[in-house]
Amino acid sequence: MGREGWLKDPDGYWVKRFHRDQASWTGCPRVFVDEGRGMPNGEPALLKRRQCLRHEQAEQLWKALRRQGWRPTDPVWGSGCGP
Repeated sequence: MGREGWLKDPDGYWVKRFHRDQASWTGCPRVFVDEGRGMPNGEPALLKRRQCLRHEQAEQLWKALRRQGWRPTDPVWGSGCGP
């Protein structure tokens, strides 16, 4: 997993965004995992939950979700998505 990664659930409804907690990266690296979904018509995304995990835990979660059928996807919210 690089600086940021996105996974979409097998039904294509929920999305998880994995991104570094820059404030902790040099000491005890941590990763934020945001869960939400994109909204139609340009409305703001619906963000349901945020976790802050140790880097190793985030990697384990990523791998577990991939085994459960979650697939990489393009950014759904934030500065990296849309026109």
